[in-house]
This record gives sequence, structure tokens and C-alpha cells, in this order.
Amino acid sequence: MRKVAVVAAGGTGGHLFPAQALAEALIGRGWTIVLASDERVAGLAQDFPAERRIGLSAATYKPGDPLGMARAGLAVLHGAIQARAAYRQFGPRVVVGFGGYPSAPALVGAILDGRPTVIHEQNAVMGRANRMLAPHVKTVACAFPTLQKAPPKVAARAVVVGNPVRPPIQALAAEPYVSPEPDGPIRLLVTGGSQGARLLSEMVPEAVKQLPEALRRRLVVAQQTRPESMDVARRAYHEANVEAETAPFFRDMASRLKAAHLVIGRSGAGTVCEFAIAGRPSILVPLAIAIDDDQGQNAKLLADAGGAEIAREHQLSVDTLASALEKLLGNPARLARMAAAARSVAIPDAAERLADVVEQTAG
Repeated sequence: MRKVAVVAAGGTGGHLFPAQALAEALIGRGWTIVLASDERVAGLAQDFPAERRIGLSAATYKPGDPLGMARAGLAVLHGAIQARAAYRQFGPRVVVGFGGYPSAPALVGAILDGRPTVIHEQNAVMGRANRMLAPHVKTVACAFPTLQKAPPKVAARAVVVGNPVRPPIQALAAEPYVSPEPDGPIRLLVTGGSQGARLLSEMVPEAVKQLPEALRRRLVVAQQTRPESMDVARRAYHEANVEAETAPFFRDMASRLKAAHLVIGRSGAGTVCEFAIAGRPSILVPLAIAIDDDQGQNAKLLADAGGAEIAREHQLSVDTLASALEKLLGNPARLARMAAAARSVAIPDAAERLADVVEQTAG
């Protein structure tokens, strides 16, 4: 009898990447994967290793909008009915949700059917959809040792497994951090993020321009940059006489993390866990408009360990960023200590740990 697992995820890479990592781990154990999401599922990553994809009706709402809440509730109920009809066809043994409103219908349908269910929360602050569903699922897994905003009974039974990452990133756990050679190149990696990326796209090049010439001569920058900010960033690096590569997206992120001596980025859950697994020192800039300051709480995992510095948007300027860069880039011993501290909180086998939890829940 086939072992079928439904993986419910969508919306952003923050939900999809850990879902894909789990799917690959389960496939290695003989499971068949079905990907469930909202009706945009056809537009999701085409390389997601699912034998089948099902699109379910779903919707979100803004807090304080009762009409929107009612519409979203009806959409999720409709999606749950669709999910139950699909489940009768292929009989999943477990349904795993990764948060966000696209995962809700699949989980609601499974709960109504009495099927085993698992929720994985990627952030240090439990998301709204997971908060509503967590009391009703069989198992709750989480990435961080803290799980804020979770109902107390949910937080008490949550299993910390870490955040599943893609295999090329996981492999970095075995790669040592190598400090810059005296007078050798210093490699700075700047990651983007789908939200609020303009700030880093435009501020980092200007901060680099303010660095002492001796540092700029050694600096090699790779920066994810919004397309509309590309020309501005390239001009700034040219004026600073700094070797720089800018692009909207880097597909070889693992190799770039491996080469980096310092990373600047947002502090989404996946980003924080990837920096920890890679063991790379970082400057983290939490997204100020993030609900419940989830990015700020994510960043605390690395900062409290000594592996990162947190730069809040309201305190961040070209001058303060330039000062932070100068202090860190000019101190290789401190970078090495930060790298070791970051790696000390990593859970590189998170996908396998979550797969263990899923199989135990499925019975």
C-alpha cells in the first residue's frame, strides 16, 4: 500500500523551500508526495517533487475586516471540501501544513476527516493561520526554540526540529569558515528578500563607498539587487572602485555563502537558518513592517548566540551601516568567532528530523 503524504504550502519561498526539503526527505523513505496549495498552484516552482498537485480555494483577510474574514472563511471552507474530495481518491496517511493561508484548506479538510495532521512553523513567532489551526492538529513542529504567539498548550507540546533547507545549503554544515587572508580579498554577500529589498539594494553600496580605501581595495561584493535599483548600485560600486556583481537573484546561493566572509540580509526564518547552517557571520536587518516582528525575533537566535548583529530599520543609515561594516570587515578574528557562534545554533538535519515527526504522526 502506497504511503501518500500531502504537503500543504504556498505563497512564498519561505513556505515552499522547507516544504520541498521535507518532500525530498520523505521520497527518500518511500513516500509519494502530493502538493496542495491555493488555486495558483500551477504557477509554483515547477521542480517541486510532487507526483500530483491540487489547487484549493483559499483567501486571506486584513485584521479588523469582518467582511474580509467572512469571505476568507467561506473560501477556506470551499477549499476544505475540495481537499476532502481529493483525499477520497488517493487516501493520504498524513497532511503536513507549512503555514500561510494557502495551507489552511488542506489542513481543515484533513481535520474534518480525522486524518493525521502536522503543522511546521518556520518563524520564532507563530503565524496567524497556524495559530488558528494548531490546537486542532495532532502534531506541531517548529524551527526555533521559542514559539511566540502560540497558544500555551500548543507551545508546550511543540517539537523543535529546525527549518528544513535545500540540500546544497545543508551540505555547507561540513564546510569550515575560512577567514580572509592578510591583504587578500574580503567577500561580502548581500541577500535580497522579496519584501522591503529596496532599502538594502540602495543603502549597502552607499555604505561601502564610505569605507576606508584600504578596505575597499580588498572588498569583493555579490549583491542581490532589485531590478529598478541595479543601475544605482552598479554606479556606486564603480565610484568606490569596488569589484561587485549585482543581480536580482543568485541561483548558486550555496556556493556564494560558502565563499562569503560576511553576509548582510533580512531575517526571514529560512535566511536565518541558512546563515546558521553555513556558519557565516551576518548583519541582519529585520523587516520593519513584518507582522508581530517575526523577523526581529528570528534574528535574535543568531544575535543572542553572538553570530550576528541586528540593525533595526529605524536606527539604520548609510553612516551607521558603514561604521558596522568597517568594524567587522577589519576584524577577521571577530568574524571567525561570529561564524562559530552562528553554527552553534544550527540544525542541519532539520528535514530528516521533521520527516521523523511526520512518520511518527502518520503511524
